[in-house]
Amino acid sequence: MSGTSEEAAAAAERARFEALVQEAATVSVDGWDFSWLDGRATEQRPSWGYARAMADRMGRARAALDIQTGGGEVLAAAPKLPPVTVATESWPPNIARATALLHPLGAAVVADADEPPLPFGDNAFDLVVSRHPVTTWWAEIARVLTPGGTYFSQQVGPASVFELVEYFLGPQPPEVRGSRDPEQARAAAEAAGLDVVDLRAETLRTEFFDIGAVVYFLRKVIWMVPGFTVEEYRPRLAELHHLIESEGPFVAHTTRFLIEARKPA
Repeated sequence: MSGTSEEAAAAAERARFEALVQEAATVSVDGWDFSWLDGRATEQRPSWGYARAMADRMGRARAALDIQTGGGEVLAAAPKLPPVTVATESWPPNIARATALLHPLGAAVVADADEPPLPFGDNAFDLVVSRHPVTTWWAEIARVLTPGGTYFSQQVGPASVFELVEYFLGPQPPEVRGSRDPEQARAAAEAAGLDVVDLRAETLRTEFFDIGAVVYFLRKVIWMVPGFTVEEYRPRLAELHHLIESEGPFVAHTTRFLIEARKPA
């Protein structure tokens, strides 16, 4: 390849980088819908089918609470909601989105800071659910559950997508890599007086096909690289763009666990 051809190829790669980053940096990341990534990233799903299993439990509950509902998308997909259904959320754009989606279905959305105490009385719900909570306040969950009530949750496991996290932040200490261990969740649930009746974990393959998918993901899942901005990480993003363009998708691995815990009757 001549020098001119090499320069043209490099210029084309830079132009593609800027276009992909600009698009991903400006698109809305409200809610918990990842459909913008269709065709740009893939994530293997856990075998247990959380949304389907959660919907089944919703159909049999009398009063249910969805903690950290995001934009309400997962809850809204349940074919039948209990007579009393409440969701909490802390981020204002998601509160507005969830309200618009869930109110027509008869569910109330409560603005909550995701810190104790939950804004509900004791023994208020026979079902509490949460998909990917940032923090699980086990004592509060136990308090608001009715005797015999169930907590059902899919959670992010240890070192999830850490190939990407450590690409930007460097190697993380063992206490960070080991946090969110399912056995820690079991111990915390039992310490709160709950009986763990199911606990399953899986490691799943994730692929990012272009740098725009990476930017969108890090803007949306804000705890992966705290304080992430395109400008701060532009050189590293450019290196990763070149890697994807020359070698193919960036591969990482998500970890997920399912936990179901019951309050003694």
